[in-house]
Amino acid sequence: MSNRLADATSPYLAQHAGNPVDWWPWCEEAFAEARRRNVPVLLSVGYAACHWCHVMAHESFEDDEVAAVLNDRFVAIKVDREERPDIDAIYMAATTAMTGHGGWPMTCLLTPSGEPFFCGTYFPKEGFLRLLDAVTQAWTERQDEVLATSSRIVRALQTALVSGDARALGPTELEQAAARLGQHYDRANGGYGSAPKFPPSMVLEFLLRHYASTGSAEALEQVQGTCEAMARGGIYDQLAGGFARYSVDAEWIVPHFEKMLYDNAQLLRVYLHLWRATRSPLAERVAHETAQFLLRDLRTEEGVFASALDADTEGVEGLTYAWTPQQLTEVLGEADGAAAAGLLGVTAQGTFELGSSTLRLRTDPRDRRWWAGVRARLLAARNERPQPARDDKAITAWNGLAIAALAEAGVLLERPAYLAGAQECADFLLSRHLVEGRLHRSSRAGSISDAMGVAEDYGDLAEGLLALHQATADPRWLESAGQLLEVALTRFGDGQGGFYDTADDAETLFSRPRDASDNASPSGQSAVAGALLSYSALTGSTRHREAADAAIAAAGELAAREPRFAGWTLAVAEAACAGPLQVAIVGSGPVAHGLLTAARNSTSPGLVLGFGEPDAAGLPLLANRPLLAGEPAAYVCRGFVCERPVGTVAELLAALSRGGERSA
Repeated sequence: MSNRLADATSPYLAQHAGNPVDWWPWCEEAFAEARRRNVPVLLSVGYAACHWCHVMAHESFEDDEVAAVLNDRFVAIKVDREERPDIDAIYMAATTAMTGHGGWPMTCLLTPSGEPFFCGTYFPKEGFLRLLDAVTQAWTERQDEVLATSSRIVRALQTALVSGDARALGPTELEQAAARLGQHYDRANGGYGSAPKFPPSMVLEFLLRHYASTGSAEALEQVQGTCEAMARGGIYDQLAGGFARYSVDAEWIVPHFEKMLYDNAQLLRVYLHLWRATRSPLAERVAHETAQFLLRDLRTEEGVFASALDADTEGVEGLTYAWTPQQLTEVLGEADGAAAAGLLGVTAQGTFELGSSTLRLRTDPRDRRWWAGVRARLLAARNERPQPARDDKAITAWNGLAIAALAEAGVLLERPAYLAGAQECADFLLSRHLVEGRLHRSSRAGSISDAMGVAEDYGDLAEGLLALHQATADPRWLESAGQLLEVALTRFGDGQGGFYDTADDAETLFSRPRDASDNASPSGQSAVAGALLSYSALTGSTRHREAADAAIAAAGELAAREPRFAGWTLAVAEAACAGPLQVAIVGSGPVAHGLLTAARNSTSPGLVLGFGEPDAAGLPLLANRPLLAGEPAAYVCRGFVCERPVGTVAELLAALSRGGERSA
């Protein structure tokens, strides 16, 4: 028997289609049913790669006793937080306000009008049944009191979501933000704070840009220390590449094993930019391996990228990934097994569970050919084990992040396959996710979800298209980015420089969600701000530059106060302070290619790039840019004021270095 989730495009919802719980998807009909029966709504929000979501499903939602209570006394609604981030955002705000913390699975009790009156996260079966009994009693005996409570909660949340005062982020504020980050930096282990420890992708990007702008050795030290610690730790898959979601300890040893697209796309870009700044062999290797992980393990048949690999394999965390010394010996033999155990930190006591260990590459192997053979043999053996499930829905925003990372990796690392992967993904999103000028949030196996795109979808996809435009000089990517940004400005803007998460014609919830903080990925506001900034520099549009500056300022107070939660806003602000630095390269052949390579390897955070023949159609940077005595030339313009054209790499590097580093 299947419930109403049987036809869902979300793998998470589909996982619950066989539950005895009479689940509804989020829809007006579900709330109408609750009003008809005069019963509360049980809202359960999670996602496919969530470990504790699976635990609660097994304990409660697959249990006939729990299902009987839910079906008799409630209308039960199941939501995939990745497919409907707007719903997740407003009820997570309620959960955090009521309990002091959030997480998934999120469990909320609502009135039939959708107002929350009790929120929590994971509940074991017996505790969940007691909660349902208590809620039933309160609803039956004190319904007026429950409704009054929900109204007070909603009013408080609506007040809290009002935008704060704008604050510009200039060089002084960015320096102060970098200093504040340094106070939280873990100098022994890399990263920020203690356990659990998450990859601080956007903060690292900000610090790389800050280093490029100021020469701050402290900023670079934090990036290098964190990137090396993560790359050598258990959070990084030493055999197949790719990063897990977070480390449960402060030393990056034991990960929570799910692998998310957004983490790996952002970290690919960070390691790529670290390599560009320092030529670190470790950063280069990790960038290659992470790009290969995306293309090999997350790319779908449609050419887009799946959301995640699950944390669990057959209900057990780490089953696919952990090793004992004996298992290494079985695959590699006594000598190589012992050597690999020493290199990878696999001990008899274990660093994980039941005497097993995660793999850490604590030092570079002296014999690289030997390590390449060992790595290949271990990966082949691991591939014979049960594998984690893949959440194969394609989220627009996260694919936008992947497009940007792969496009840049393709040209910087000179790997055409990476760039081709970015182009194929962009083609699918624009042909299928974009319908009558509006983005849809996700698809699965080519089937488009009804959920409409939110601000981060427009911002991140525009960011990816602009990176692809600069990698290929194809004007269609620039044109499409401009169209997406026009929708963002007209449909998502708050009239004061900030952006709501949802469009002005989106489904009405009890509050219109907005959150300027950058958590696991850029907020909708900072994503749009970054794309607006790049677009303005590529086209010369002052309207888009003014909108970018206003969006940065709208999150300025948060960025100054809590820089760890405003990493992308700070990164965009660094680019705004350093740019626009427009580089136009005209002509073709080896000289033009050398100029192009030099420009691409510049670390200036404000640089945008155009290349092709003079006055090429659809490329504003090339307008009125003639060849230099019939030969290729590079034009360098700062703040729309251009220097004389140059014809050699040495002259271009000199032009890029002039004024390229501001004083701290």
